[in-house]
Amino acid sequence: MKTLQEVQNDIVEEFSMYDEWLDKYEYLIDLGKNLEPFPDELKTDDRLIKGCQSRVWLDTRAEGENLFFRADSDAIITKGIISLLVGVYSGRTAREIADDDFSFVERLGLRENLSPTRSNGLASMIATIRETAKKHC
Repeated sequence: MKTLQEVQNDIVEEFSMYDEWLDKYEYLIDLGKNLEPFPDELKTDDRLIKGCQSRVWLDTRAEGENLFFRADSDAIITKGIISLLVGVYSGRTAREIADDDFSFVERLGLRENLSPTRSNGLASMIATIRETAKKHC
C-alpha cells in the first residue's frame, strides 16, 4: 500500500498534467462519477457536512485503527472534490488522517480556483474528515 504522501503526490502529479482549469474541473467531475454508490438511507442530516452550499454526505466506518469513508453530493464538482478526499483518506488510520496537514490541496491549487462558496465547502469537508479522525484516535 502506498503511503499517504505517495498518494497525495500522485494526485498532484495527475492534476499537473492539465494546463487549463476547465480540464481540471472535468477531471474532478470524472472522479465524482466514479464514486461508490451512496445509499439513499444514509443521506441523513447527521451525515451532512455543515458549511457546504451544496449537500454533501459523509459516512464513516471504523475497522480497527482504520477509517473508511463513503460520500455523495448533489453537485457535480463538489461530488468530485469529496471523491478526491475520500480516495486519499479512506482506509488510512485515524492517527494518520488526524496528523496530516492536507497541504496537498494547496499544491493542487484548488482553493484559489474554486468559487468562494465551494472553497468554504472544501474547508468544511477537510475539517469534518480531520475531526472525525481525531474522534477515533
